[in-house]
Amino acid sequence: MAAGSSNKSGREADVEADPYLRSRRGHHLWSSLHPVTVRPNFRLAHLIKGDLLLARTRPINTIGAAPNVPEAHMEGLRAEAFARLRAYRERPPADRVPRYLLQLREDQKYAVVVDTRRSRLYLYQNDGGKPSFVADYYVSSGKNGPLKVREGDEKTPIGVYHVTASLPRKELSDFYGSGAFPINYPNEWDRIQGRNGHGIWLHGTPSNTYSRPPRSSNGCVVLANSDLDVLARNLQIGVTPVIISEDVEWLSPEEWASERTSFGKQLEQWRADWESLDTERYLAHYSKNFSAPNQDLDSWSRHKRLVNGGKTWINVKVSNLSMFRDPGRDGLVLVSFDQEYRSNNLSNTVKKRQYWLHEDGRWRIVYEGTV
Repeated sequence: MAAGSSNKSGREADVEADPYLRSRRGHHLWSSLHPVTVRPNFRLAHLIKGDLLLARTRPINTIGAAPNVPEAHMEGLRAEAFARLRAYRERPPADRVPRYLLQLREDQKYAVVVDTRRSRLYLYQNDGGKPSFVADYYVSSGKNGPLKVREGDEKTPIGVYHVTASLPRKELSDFYGSGAFPINYPNEWDRIQGRNGHGIWLHGTPSNTYSRPPRSSNGCVVLANSDLDVLARNLQIGVTPVIISEDVEWLSPEEWASERTSFGKQLEQWRADWESLDTERYLAHYSKNFSAPNQDLDSWSRHKRLVNGGKTWINVKVSNLSMFRDPGRDGLVLVSFDQEYRSNNLSNTVKKRQYWLHEDGRWRIVYEGTV
């Protein structure tokens, strides 16, 4: 090495060259600018860097105080800053769990919960049936807010969904970043409610930016590419639930266990009443607004009475059960399970999906179908 040369990094050399940065306050300032050096395309970090440097010369009273910055750009960056700060200040208590994750089946290793108000995605692990917090990430969502209703409304849907596919970077334009994971919007409940549209994905960001403003997508949930890459390791195609809420409700472990047990008893009563061959008691579990593929309550009831008339015994087993509260409708629960049905003249096994709605003081099934 030549005499007088240095092996210090450019960052260290900058600190030595500036007396302010050698001071204690300057050291803290420089440390706070670390995201800029690690993520050069992190626009918000650059904005805050400018503010911190400007604050050395004069007081500032807002985020983005640097002159000559287009206000349109500033608005989105400020919104992102406030969303990130809010998520830090409003972190849910460590022992709380999202109300929606009543029961994960054994093969559902993880669950995703999105809070559009907080611009946050929470990842939970299935710890023996109980959700256990793993990590959370900043996300962007629909330009026009939550509760998607129709094609092109640029809103993010609210409900219980699951990942349906994995689209690698090489199959996508740069706009979608490091990959994409479509979800099953519209689901059965969405279609019953007359909602339409398609193409709702979890996906990454373009290469020219680290992240996007909180409300900037056409309805998708958007993560930084580095966050999506980590999340992707835990997503199971056709299995991982993705629950999107406008404002996540949190329960204590005791409250969560109570709700899970209470609803589980309702499902067990439905199963037992079906086995009893008391058709009217079985049908009492179904809402007057019930629907199934190509059937309403009247046609469903006629069919069940006809079928049960030829039975001398029925045995129904339920396994691989999952139960999720729907954040878009109070008192709505999505139930999925493997159903093993045996009787004196028929035996079969199907994957079943039901929506239960709490109405008139009791739980009733409003949709039932096979998967």
